[in-house]
Amino acid sequence: MRHHAVSWAKRFLITLTFLGVATANASDLELELPQVFLSGIAYDLTVVDPDLNTTDHGQLTPLLRVDDVLYTPSESATGWAFSGVVMDKGPVSRIALEVRGEPIYVAEVPIIPAWVSVLPPLVAIGMALLIRSVLPALMLGLWLGAWALEGLSLKGLFVGLFTSFEIYVANAVADADHATIMLFTFMIAGMVGVISRNGGMRGIVEWIITGANSAKRGQLAVWSLGLLIFFDDYSNTLVVGNTSRSITDRLRISREKLAYLVDSTAAPLATVALVTTWIGYQVSLIGDAIEPLEGLEMSAYSIFLNSILFSFYPFMAILLVFLVITTGREFGPMLSAERRARSTGVTAPPVKSTVGQDDEAALAMKQGVPPRAINALLPVAVMIVGILVGLYLTGEGDTLSEIVGSANSYRALMWASLASALTAILMTAAQRLLSLDEIVDAWVSGARFTFIAMIILVLAWSMSEISRELHTADFLIASLGETIPASALPAAIFVLAAFTAFSTGSSWGAMGILLPLVLPLCWAIMGSQGLMSGGDYAVLYASVSGVLAGAVWGDHCSPISDTTVMSSLSAGCDHIEHVRTQLPYAVLAGAAALLFGTIPTSLGLPWWVGMLLAATVTALGLRLLGQPVEDYRPAGDA
Repeated sequence: MRHHAVSWAKRFLITLTFLGVATANASDLELELPQVFLSGIAYDLTVVDPDLNTTDHGQLTPLLRVDDVLYTPSESATGWAFSGVVMDKGPVSRIALEVRGEPIYVAEVPIIPAWVSVLPPLVAIGMALLIRSVLPALMLGLWLGAWALEGLSLKGLFVGLFTSFEIYVANAVADADHATIMLFTFMIAGMVGVISRNGGMRGIVEWIITGANSAKRGQLAVWSLGLLIFFDDYSNTLVVGNTSRSITDRLRISREKLAYLVDSTAAPLATVALVTTWIGYQVSLIGDAIEPLEGLEMSAYSIFLNSILFSFYPFMAILLVFLVITTGREFGPMLSAERRARSTGVTAPPVKSTVGQDDEAALAMKQGVPPRAINALLPVAVMIVGILVGLYLTGEGDTLSEIVGSANSYRALMWASLASALTAILMTAAQRLLSLDEIVDAWVSGARFTFIAMIILVLAWSMSEISRELHTADFLIASLGETIPASALPAAIFVLAAFTAFSTGSSWGAMGILLPLVLPLCWAIMGSQGLMSGGDYAVLYASVSGVLAGAVWGDHCSPISDTTVMSSLSAGCDHIEHVRTQLPYAVLAGAAALLFGTIPTSLGLPWWVGMLLAATVTALGLRLLGQPVEDYRPAGDA
């Protein structure tokens, strides 16, 4: 289990004084109380006796009086436990701990309506939809949550603003596991910056596009390049688009099509590949969400690996690109764009976007260095091997699944990211491709692309802790746990994640808001409906993939998504034209994934059947909607 720093704003740990009752050990008792209570929600409170071996321990058995209701405890390993404590009177509840009929401690704890616990994430989602920016929306949700923990008092409105930053954001950054994720992401992004600047990425491009002497082969080369640069969506987008543009122009492939090829092999691939800059973020969110779930012994990394089998949209998006290329069929506005490029040679749409031109140069190759693919392939190979070795060394068990499931994925990611970054730096320095200052600048240029993502990540961690302290999951479980069929959860989660990401333009923001809420709810519903027998966690895996894949779908369709903007930029395509031409393809892949992948598997079909059904429908949809576009081969090419 992961551990987090505990602060005064999170809970009271009260050392009891005996108020005149002469029992030697009573003054050592400790009672844990939440900072606020939710009205009508059952709590389990504990009293800790630090000296359980005293002869009068049994005589000290305390009783808990909440307003006019008296609760008797059961003995626990550390003292006593009071189960099912409910506060239904407000705005303040009087709590008294009694020994031998005498109160030894009296406290007053604020009570807030239970529905207030869901307001912070709902406000974060709503504001993100309204202002189309996830950062201020998350900060507002944190402020509201901290205010709720102060009892919604007028003073708490001001105190909550500062505690949300001083306590929750600070603790999120200070957590050792969280720091590991940030360092891993920075290391990988920095490595990408180095191998882009030293010509390694360009070497891969030139290696792949050898033999691309027709429009169809050129598109396959771009698609293959996108699959090869799988470890980061930003580097994938900027590198593939910028380096392939001259080739696709020569082969009369429209800029709209190039932007689609780039965009559809960026986020969809990054969310399911085993080694990417996304994996640390996703595994961390899953780990935080499952930490309080009793009875779940799997690691966050193992849950993520299993969820990949249910991530239908990313696979359908990648498959649709391949089918469009190999069949030569297009539909929607893309059909007109491709026919224009083939017949006239005009590959660019009428207007060229100039948004984000500074980003284009950040990963540019240094002039004069030779493009050598080995300078990129070897560091990536070191990273992949390093993660596998790290998982093996830190895991225990007799089978591969047991080893991976018990492994310390954070240590493995740290080792591998550091080894890959050092490999890229040493190879660059040994070949004298860049000076030391240029290497540092390249690393920093790559790392800075993740800065906004890291801010989102820290705020998402903070929001997760706020939701836990407000017992948001307990309220959702009590309200919905017996009314929503487990089979309906993955599809509903997929649609909610897609809608949130589409409206905000941030798949990471949607993941950070939703995962801490839906996973505890899913686990409780599985338990209440008897779906945990035999260790079958298919609904849990499908719910995780519903958040991850749904967020990618929404982000993929969104005109305000950063990767959508960057795809337009790198392909030299007008942004609105890219969105307009790509949207029908994303809708086809998303509808097939949801209707024939997510829903059937939620009803009990094996994941591979859902994958086959979704793939079949995707292919049939292209066949019915698409019209052929002729191939093109430049004059003089063999």
